[in-house]
This record gives sequence, C-alpha cells and structure tokens, in this order.
Amino acid sequence: MVTINENYLKLKAGYLFPEIARRVTAFAEANPTAPIIKLGIGDVTEPLPEACRVAMIKAVEEMGDRDSFKGYGPEQGYEFLREKIVRHDFQARGCDITADEIFISDGSKCDCGNILDIFGHDNTIAVTDPVYPVYVDTNVMAGHTGPAGEDGTYEGLIYLPISANNNFTAEIPDYKIDLVYLCFPNNPTGAAATREHLQQWVDYAHTHGSLLLFDAAYEAFITEDDIPHSIYEIPGARDCAIEFRSFSKNAGFTGTRCAFTVVPKTIKVTASDGTEVDLHRLWNRRQSTKFNGVSYIVQRGAEAVYTGAGQTQVRKLIRFYLENARIIREKLSEAGIQTYGGVNAPYVWVKTPYGLSSWDFFDKLLHTCNVVGTPGSGFGAAGEGYFRISAFNSRENVETAMQRITEKFKA
Repeated sequence: MVTINENYLKLKAGYLFPEIARRVTAFAEANPTAPIIKLGIGDVTEPLPEACRVAMIKAVEEMGDRDSFKGYGPEQGYEFLREKIVRHDFQARGCDITADEIFISDGSKCDCGNILDIFGHDNTIAVTDPVYPVYVDTNVMAGHTGPAGEDGTYEGLIYLPISANNNFTAEIPDYKIDLVYLCFPNNPTGAAATREHLQQWVDYAHTHGSLLLFDAAYEAFITEDDIPHSIYEIPGARDCAIEFRSFSKNAGFTGTRCAFTVVPKTIKVTASDGTEVDLHRLWNRRQSTKFNGVSYIVQRGAEAVYTGAGQTQVRKLIRFYLENARIIREKLSEAGIQTYGGVNAPYVWVKTPYGLSSWDFFDKLLHTCNVVGTPGSGFGAAGEGYFRISAFNSRENVETAMQRITEKFKA
C-alpha cells in the first residue's frame, strides 16, 4: 500500500476561501437576482499594461523564427530581465544587490513555499498573526509543525500578534527565532514598516543568527517617502534576509505568472556538523533541479515594465487601485467603521462594528449589502474582529459597494 506525506492531513482543509465560496454560492442560489460585488480575493482586474502586451507579442513572433526561437532558458532567469530588475528596483535605491543574486520565478507565493526545501526541520519559525496563510500551510506540509489546536494555531510555530495596539507591526522578541516571516506592506492588514522597525529586525537577526524571509510583493503601492521598498535598504540586511517580489500586483501578472526572489551571496547557514554553507548555492541547486524557468515570452513582458512606457503604465495601474482604496477608507469612515491600511497597500483592514465577529460581519455584508469581503479570523486567531476589503476591482464596483455599505451602516 502506498503511503502519503501525513503532514497534509494536519492542514485545516483550506477553510477560509472554500467557506467564503460556499456561503456566497448558497446566498446566490437563494437570491438569483442579487447583484453581488466581490471585494475579497486579492486578484487584479485591470488589463496588462500595453508595453508588456506589445513586448510579449513580439516575443511570440520571435518564437516563430528559427533564428530567434528560444527553447529551455536559464533556470535563474534571462540576464536581460535580471539586469533590469537589479538596476531599477535595488541599485537605484542604494541596495547592494547584483543581477546574479536575482532568481526569476513563476510567483512569490511559490517561492515562499519552495524556499523551505533548503532548510532543516529543527529551525524555530515565527509568523505574524494575522498572517498570509501560505507561510503557515507550507510549513505544515514540510513537516515543520505539530497538529493544529482548536484556535487554528499549529504546535511548533511561533505566532507574533499584530493589532492596532502595536500598529500592526510585531514586537521584536527577546529570544532566538531561526526563521522569521515578515510581509510589508502587509497582507492582510495593509500596514507598512518604518525604516526604524526594519532596522530592529535586521539587528535582531544579526544578534541571534536568524534569517528574515521578507515578502515585498506589494512594495509598488508604497506612497510615503520614509517607508523602505526593500529590506536591503537597511544596513546589514544582505547578510540575513531573503526578499520575495512579484509582478502580479504592480503590473497585473496574476494570470501571466512572473516574480523573483533575491538571495544574496553573503548569507551563510550552518550544516549539522557546524560547517558554514552558502545559502545562494543551495537555492541555485534547488531551482536548477526542480524548476525549468519562466517562459521567454513572459520574461520579455516583465522586462517591458522597466521601459519608460511600462513605468508610466504601471504607475497608472497602481494609482487606480490606490484610489479605490482611498474610496473604501473614506466611505467606511463615513459609515462609522474604523479602518486601517489602504495607504501603502491595496488592502483596507476593517474593525468589525457593533462587536460583530469576523464571520458575522461577513454574513451581514453579504445579506444586506450583497458585498463580499474576507473575514479576518481566516488569517489567524488575532484577526478575529477584523475584516479585509480588497481594492482590486473596477471603480464602478467599488463605488457601488461602498454606497451600499454607507447607506446601510449610517442608518
């Protein structure tokens, strides 16, 4: 009889989004004419920038000519894209990163899970609470946790609560943690980290020999000048941090798939016999074995993000979603609902009114306003009493949804 990886049996069966879908489907079947607006899942809605489309069409045509046809590409990514990334996203901000420390991939979500392949089972691991569920679930799958408790937390993981009381930035522990997941701008709370806060984490990592796994998938939404866009803007970070980036939200590549991970060559880790090992070499070996690279066509599209036209078009996309976020924040505030985030991120984190639980507020919005969001408790125990609303939608849908909520809750 074939056996399985029983760590998968510890998973909470992907409770959050299937349960949302179940409730929405049941409501829609009972109310077939209800004009439901979904502001829950963080998928983009606006078309790919023209510069990216033009570049991809040209690349497709190249694939039809023997002289310019591309077969297998480098697993690490084509040099033309890696050079553009390092010049525009890092060196332009004073970050000491080189092109060969960039690894192109098909998604930062994938890399956040795949990176665990190169780490041992005896590391202590910390996540914030609430948290992007992928960080937790991939550690469960990898066998780094025990079973889940009644509150949904897993034995073996360290949870760092974030709330309005600490500005949704976790307090720095006074004990050693080996791997620490940080996400800024944060999903789901929309919070951004100051330079001072990130410096404290880098100092902590140097003191304890820790490694920071820094998810910067939403960095393009940062509007405030004093907020770092990269962990590598912080002195000392290249010795203790891996950074994950994506083209999904800034350039609308959610359906096209292109991202990258930065693994500096200066990061050292330890084998069981005490030998020092280069982490960059391990990740390169993993990718060369398990990943065949992102298609040439998609990488040409991503390269176009860094052209003059591409930059203009991407900034327009970002402004569009941030304007949606502004509308959400202001309209909910008019209705007497407390909001957070939505300034440096496309998510607005809402304090549920009237003492409603996250799921009770979900049901109230669905049944009385025909609007769908995401219950905060689905992101962790500390998310109870909060609710996430996404700015990824059309302007018409956002304005209509906010009008419905304002009318209902003002009354």
